[in-house]
Amino acid sequence: MAGGGRRLLGLAGPPGTGKSTLAALLAAALGPAACVVPMDGFHLAQRELERLGRAGRKGAPDTFDAAGYRALLQRLRAEGGDEAVYAPEFRREIEEPVAGAIAVAPEVRLVITEGNYLLLDEGPWAGVAALLDEAWYVDTPDTLRVPRLVARHVAHGRAEAEARRWVGASDEPNARRVASTRGRAAYVFRWAG
Repeated sequence: MAGGGRRLLGLAGPPGTGKSTLAALLAAALGPAACVVPMDGFHLAQRELERLGRAGRKGAPDTFDAAGYRALLQRLRAEGGDEAVYAPEFRREIEEPVAGAIAVAPEVRLVITEGNYLLLDEGPWAGVAALLDEAWYVDTPDTLRVPRLVARHVAHGRAEAEARRWVGASDEPNARRVASTRGRAAYVFRWAG
């Protein structure tokens, strides 16, 4: 990843593996030379998910603007000029994406992007991995990952029974799909304990 120009590091993995935590730790260690741009900013708005009949599957590959995410990665790779590139951010407290919430300054040398589907090779996701200089798969045992997901949903307003149902019906099918992409990663990062 060393060298001239801007680099893009992708962190892929199932929901609840700690991708966001790892991205934040890496960015903090590197300081202003690094910036985190999560894939989650490309969630379709709840209103659009309802219109499409996909609200009950929020988090599945077709509930994101994958083409928009690819376009942002292409723009970040091009890195010309002296102006910031703005990216959206998903805000869990409102369960909606917010446009232009992340500024990627021209001096940023490493963009760390994280999300479930960075290594998926189908549909509009197929071109994402090729835009990354390197992709890591973040692996966490299900015995830690699943309770984290339930706790996350509870913390954001779901009753525990509803959170467990959502994890089983939505997050876990997505997790199995993402796990099938593990072999495409250059490196597997495992959280200890």
